[in-house]
Amino acid sequence: MAWDVDGNRYIDFNAGIAVTATGHAHPKVVKAVQEQAAKFIHMAGTDFYYAVQIALAEKLNSLVPGDGPKQLFFTNSGTEAVEAALKLARYHTGRPGILAFLGALSLTASKAVQRRGFAPLVPGVTHVPYGYCYRCAYNLEYPSCDLHCVDHIEKTLFKQLVPADEVAAIFVEPIQGEGGYVVPPPGYHSRLKELAEKWGILFVADEIQMGMGRTGKWFSLEHWGVVPDITLVAKGIASGMPLGAMVARRELMNWPPGSHGMTFGGNPVSCAAAAATIQVIEEEGLIENAATMGERLLTAVEAMQARHGAIGDVRGKGLVVGVELVTDRETNEPAHELRDAVIDAAFKKGLLLLGCGPSTVRFMPAMTVDGETVDEAMSLFEEALTEAEESA
Repeated sequence: MAWDVDGNRYIDFNAGIAVTATGHAHPKVVKAVQEQAAKFIHMAGTDFYYAVQIALAEKLNSLVPGDGPKQLFFTNSGTEAVEAALKLARYHTGRPGILAFLGALSLTASKAVQRRGFAPLVPGVTHVPYGYCYRCAYNLEYPSCDLHCVDHIEKTLFKQLVPADEVAAIFVEPIQGEGGYVVPPPGYHSRLKELAEKWGILFVADEIQMGMGRTGKWFSLEHWGVVPDITLVAKGIASGMPLGAMVARRELMNWPPGSHGMTFGGNPVSCAAAAATIQVIEEEGLIENAATMGERLLTAVEAMQARHGAIGDVRGKGLVVGVELVTDRETNEPAHELRDAVIDAAFKKGLLLLGCGPSTVRFMPAMTVDGETVDEAMSLFEEALTEAEESA
C-alpha cells in the first residue's frame, strides 16, 4: 500500500517498477539500512573489501543458476550491469558482435524514443525478434510454431548479416519486461542456449526485472532449466536501495584489474539492504507466495477476458502478469490509447499500474501481497477497464 500527501490510499501494483520486492519499508530491511549507515556509509568496494559486501556476493553466487564457481561484479543499477556484461563478453571472446532483444541503451529495442537523439550508439549490436507468440513475426510464413524465431538467427542472420564467429554474446530476458511482459514458448531458451554453445557465444540472462523470486523461482530462467554464462540482477535485489550485479562463471572473469571499475557499486548500505531482502524472501516464503498469488491474479484476469473483448492476451509467471489490450480480437490491433486510459482510470480509483510494450498493462506487486489485496486490485482494474471501454 501507499498513501499520498493528501492521505489517499493506493494499492501499489507496480512496486517501483518491480523494485520494492518486500514492500515499502519492510522493518527488517529498514533496520539493516539503519544499522549499516551508523557504521559507515561508503567504502569503494573495488578497492577495499568489507564484510557485508563479501557475504552478499557469496550468497548471490550460491543463488544464481549453475553449479560451478562464479565471480560477481557489483553495480548501482541494471543498466550498469548490462554494460559490465557487454564489456566482459567482448573482452573474453575477442569478438565485437552482440545479439539483443532488450537491454541498456544500445541494446534497447522497446521504444524509438529510447534511442532517438542518442546516436551514434555502441556499434556491433544486432536485434532479433523475441519469442512473442501472440504477435509472432513468422506466423504468415510458417503454418505452425517450430521456434522459427530462433532458427531465423542461424539460418538467416548468421548467413546474411552477422558472422556467427564474430558474435560475443546473446543478451536475452527470460521473460521480456519493457517489451510487453512476454513469456516465450516452451523450448525457446533451450534452443537459444544450444545455438550459443554451438558457435561459442556467451548466453547472458537479463534477470533485472524478473529475478529475485518474482516469478516463483529465484531466477526466471529456472522455469526452463537453462543455465546462463552470465546473469544480470538489479531492481528487486535491495528493496529500493540502488544495487545491481553481474554474476559470471569464474573462468570468464579473466580481465585484469582496472579493466572495469566503479565507485559506488556494492555500497555497504545497499549491500546490507540486499542481504536483509534475501533473508526476508527466504524466511517469509515470498517465492512461494509469489507463485500462489501470481496464479490467483492470472486466474482473475483470464476470467475477465471472457467478459471484455478488449483483452487480447493474458500471460505471466508468478507476480509477473501482462494483460494486452486490443481494439479488435479479429485483427489484434494494439489499443494504445485504451491501455493508457485504463491506467489513468485505475489511478483515480486507487490502483497504481504501469504499461509496457505497445498496449500491455503489467501487474508486478510486492512479493508480500496477500489474497485480499489481489482480489481488491482485480476488482478495481475491471472497473477501470469497463469505464475506459465505455468511453472509447
